[in-house]
Order: sequence, then C-alpha cells, then structure tokens
Amino acid sequence: MHKMTFYPLGNADSCLIDLENGKKILFDFGDEGNPDDQDDKRIDLCTTLREDMEAADKTSYEIVAITHLDNDHTCKAETFFWLDHAKKYQGDGRFKIDTLWVPAGAITECRNDLGDGAKALQAEARHRLKKGYGICVFSRPEALKDWLEEQGLTLEDRDQFFKDAGELAPGLSLAADNVEFFVHSPFASRQDGVLFDRNRDSLVMQATFNVLGTTTRAILGSDADHEDWTEIVNITKYHKREERLEWDIFKLPHHCSYLTLGPKENKGVDKTTPVAATKWLFEEKSNRGCIIISPSWPIPAKGTQEDKDIQPPHRQAKNYYVEDVVNPKDGEWKVTMEHPKVASPEPITIEITRRGAMLQKRIAVGAAAVTTVSAPRAGKRK
Repeated sequence: MHKMTFYPLGNADSCLIDLENGKKILFDFGDEGNPDDQDDKRIDLCTTLREDMEAADKTSYEIVAITHLDNDHTCKAETFFWLDHAKKYQGDGRFKIDTLWVPAGAITECRNDLGDGAKALQAEARHRLKKGYGICVFSRPEALKDWLEEQGLTLEDRDQFFKDAGELAPGLSLAADNVEFFVHSPFASRQDGVLFDRNRDSLVMQATFNVLGTTTRAILGSDADHEDWTEIVNITKYHKREERLEWDIFKLPHHCSYLTLGPKENKGVDKTTPVAATKWLFEEKSNRGCIIISPSWPIPAKGTQEDKDIQPPHRQAKNYYVEDVVNPKDGEWKVTMEHPKVASPEPITIEITRRGAMLQKRIAVGAAAVTTVSAPRAGKRK
C-alpha cells in the first residue's frame, strides 16, 4: 500500500507520499501557520512531519520536490531541512534530502521577494548542481546554459542532472518502487522552428502507482493556470500520450482558483466555464471514483465577504469541479481546511491499494478514535 497525505495549511501546499517500500517523497513545504495562535487552525507542519519521521525512524527523505519558490510552497523550509551549502542549516533535529527535485526557475530565478525558505532552497539547489550530486533539475539543459557557464561549467558537465518534459523522473520506477513520475512541466514549445522554454518556474507531474496489478494515477498540478494546461494538453495530444493525463487523484493548482479552468471572463456568477483543454482534462481524463483535493482555505459561501475576495479559493471553480467532474464520476471532493470539519481540520490521507485509491476516514467511537477506510474510489486493473 502507498499513501498520499495532504495537510491543512490554508492557501499553502505540502503533500507527503509514503511508498510501500518505506521511501518518503515530499512535495513542497508551505508551513505558513502560527502554532502560537490558538485561533490559527492550520497544522504545525514542522512538528507534524518531524513526528512522522521519528515514528518511521528515518533521518532523510529520499526525494523532496519543490514545485516552485513561492512562499506558500517553501515557508519555514530553512528551519526543518538539513542543507549542505551552509552550516547554519545543519545540526540535530533537521532532516536530510537525498535528492532534491526543482524546476529550472528554482536555479535561475532572481526575485527580491523570495522568503527565507525559498532563498535557502534555491541556494541548496544551486550548490548541488554546481557540485554535481543529489539534484534533478526539470528542464532542457540548454535552458541553463548561460547559468552553467557563469559557474565555469558546460552542458556536458551536468547533463545527467537534467530531465525534460515528456520523460520519467529518475530514481524511482514501477519495477523497483511500484511508482513512476512523468514530467509535464517545465516544457519547451516550438515557434518558427525555435524551441522556447515555457513555465520554467513550475513543476507539474503525473504519478503512476501500481499495487498488485492495479494502476492508480495522480496529477500534482503546482500552480499551473489554464494557459499552462492548454499547452500541456496540446503537447500531450500531439505526442499521442493522452494516458499521461489520466487521473484518479488530482491535487488542484493554486488553491481552487478559477484561473486553473479559464480566464477572468469565464469565472461566472455561480460556476466557472472551463476552456476546451481543461474541460477535456477534468471531464474526459478523470476515472470513475476520482478524488479532487483542494489545498485551500474553506470554500466561501455565496455573498459572504470571503466570496468577494479576489484571492482563491473561488466558489465558482468548486461548483464546476463538484457538479461537472466529481458527481458524474461518483467521486470525492475534499478541501484541506474543511476536513473533517472547518473547526478542527486534519490531514487528508489517501490509501492506494489493489482496490484503488481510498480516503482514510476517522470515526469517533466513545472517547477513542479508530481509522477506517472508505470504499474504493479510484484506480483500475491493468
């Protein structure tokens, strides 16, 4: 059995993947909560992950993937991880990273508004690429040619540490680990015969799990918007690899923003209208019993002050996902800050077994709580 765990972090991201062989893969680290504020319902991610690692008797993650450098994906990372590039990020109580996955933008990005976590992770990624160990940069190597030359390196020196869109991420395989990760973004598109790198700062992947012959697929969407998805869909169709966009579990991009589905004019009064590519992705490529996870604050009720906020989550997007995707497929819709209830959110865990993907549910029995598993929601036999 594999597990995916999504944490209640407000409009921030972190997903832990536990493989059945004991390996741990962590996507993002957006610990924006204040554990000293009793009114802050967001989980203390540092403490939660530390307890998880101690229970597993582990001192390092096999893979940590940072999908991009925004604060909601990197906050407090500098306090949690052992980072090789500086002694101030080393010492007892920190957890090591065997291999760091980043998009090209995490190396090249120059911004004045990067938080401490983003700065530390960027410095670590640059350090590892310079030294030639423990790093995979998702990009065409040519996209970092100038940066490498500034470090006194050539493309040939570091070619082995790059993976392009349309390829499988290194270090994990269906044969050895019963999981593989297919890279959708960053990608390059051709214009007038010349390749241009697109969406360099965002990592989008499809995970394919196998358990005793049952295949379950998950899309991890970073912060891709409808324009990004349109290009991803078009490229995938062009190469006749539509199965690489099939999904049973979808971690929504950008905290249930309508911009994942379409432009501003498509937001709608009550329901967002998707563009053709996102309509195809969500309605045609979702499997029966699909599970959609919105890593976000609770969805606002119509007419409330929160509903007037331009920031996500957007009620109109949620209505599309529920009415046009989840309900017709007998699926599940979950919001990280609403599960199991808004007053006391807890992590959402999906167990991936030979019966497919199943939401783990907690039911109180007297003073105790026992864990049960829902009926199979997704996944299919080969």
